Amino acid sequence: MRNIKTLTGKDPEDFQSLAEKKGLVLNGELKPGVKAGDIIKWLKDDFNLGHGHAMSIYAWFKGKRD
Repeated sequence: MRNIKTLTGKDPEDFQSLAEKKGLVLNGELKPGVKAGDIIKWLKDDFNLGHGHAMSIYAWFKGKRD
């Protein structure tokens, strides 16, 4: 996550807030029907993140906070 913050200036909480505004996350959880590919595409397109970094954010959304 440190590398993601260095690349984008955003931490996971920032991404969560942005995902809520985009309608991908609701009340801190992925909305039903939102798939990993939706999150990955958004993060790659809007933040130029690589697949691994985007998957880390997706995992964070799914509750993996280690």
